[in-house]
Amino acid sequence: MNTFPAGFLWGAATSAYQVEGAVDDDGRAASIWDTFTAERGMDSGADACDHYHRWPADADLMAQLNLNAYRFSLAWPRIIPGGTGAVNRAGLAHYDRMVDGLLDRGITPLPTLYHWDLPQALQERGGWTDRATADAFAAYTDVCLDLLGDRIDTWLTVNEPWVVSVLGYRLGLHAPGEKDLRTSVLVGHHLLLAHGLATGRIRERHPTARVGIPLSLFPNYPATDDPADVAAAWASEGYTNRWFLDPVLRGNYPADTAELFERLIGPMDWVRPGDLDVIGNRPDLIGVNYYTRRRVTAAAQDELPWRVLPPQEGVPVTDSGWESVPDAFHELLVRLHRDYGVPVLITENGGVWNAEPDADGRVRDTGRVHALREHLRALSRAIDDGAQVLGYLHWSLLDNLEWAEGYAPRFGLVHVDRATQRRTVKDSARYYAAVIAANAVVDATDETEGRS
Repeated sequence: MNTFPAGFLWGAATSAYQVEGAVDDDGRAASIWDTFTAERGMDSGADACDHYHRWPADADLMAQLNLNAYRFSLAWPRIIPGGTGAVNRAGLAHYDRMVDGLLDRGITPLPTLYHWDLPQALQERGGWTDRATADAFAAYTDVCLDLLGDRIDTWLTVNEPWVVSVLGYRLGLHAPGEKDLRTSVLVGHHLLLAHGLATGRIRERHPTARVGIPLSLFPNYPATDDPADVAAAWASEGYTNRWFLDPVLRGNYPADTAELFERLIGPMDWVRPGDLDVIGNRPDLIGVNYYTRRRVTAAAQDELPWRVLPPQEGVPVTDSGWESVPDAFHELLVRLHRDYGVPVLITENGGVWNAEPDADGRVRDTGRVHALREHLRALSRAIDDGAQVLGYLHWSLLDNLEWAEGYAPRFGLVHVDRATQRRTVKDSARYYAAVIAANAVVDATDETEGRS
């Protein structure tokens, strides 16, 4: 039986725009996602899971499932509606109550300062293309520290800067919907600068608190042993992973990826003297958001010299079509330990399985049970192989808004009925509760694997 260290954090994760709803309540202003979804007629977070009002019952549910940690995000447009300037005391009071409520239930609060919901007021002044937004983020961090610094021992800064910069500014799939490689790289730098500035504020004011940055990490594999494919995989690794890991943990951008970018977009003259010292204020941990791997082949493209391949035949996939590869999870964690020697917290791991309640009201999400068990086994093997892992947070606690994909994909341990907001504990949540109780990977039972 694969056991885990004493004191291991077991939890689940959400983000404000995906679960809170209440977008017009208590002085909250619009975020870029409110604007983006409205302009495109998409599903929005206007009501989401109504977690803003229902958090006490949701926290009770966490305790019933044995969770001892909860990662959530603080909504910048709820706390400082204009992005800078006046603080909204009603928004602060919400998070003040919620943190106390979590602590009362024995659940460690793990707040993320930024999970993509930039105040629209800042976007209208340039958003993340404007260096001043990083300074505004530092000031916002100070406000959050004023409120919660006495009760929070682990802070997470900027969630998945790769996703923000690539999906939001290169591919146009996420807010604010821009499509330009040069702007994407510029934005990535400002996001890392914001992380570094926030890290400095946290270290200065609460030196015993831990600080980390959650990164979306995709192990990259060549499609074949052909040297061109191997080189393409290494280049893709630089694009997705090393471009963020190296400056945060080593204080410099990887030279090969910098050379590629400068060939495509010209000089990165936005990197100022001293920036990499700020960004390279080494965090106490890296948050690992792992879902799948990337298999790539060499490709002659106008921009980037690789092509990401569809799922490999015979490899299990989620209901969203992502490969489910626990061995890649193990390898990623071992490589992080080998190459960077950094403690990690699994801040997101999961997948889409769209099981609905059966006639008896039970949600038999067998695919999620199997994937969860195998990923936890891979995690245990990585710890045995030396990886420093502080805890595991499943994405997500609740079925919620999956950004531009709307409410159709279901990532949650808990089913949420869109019409009634009724919560139904899935079989995967029962299985996870059993793992936490044992602090070990356990075999699924009839009760946790959907068998009658």
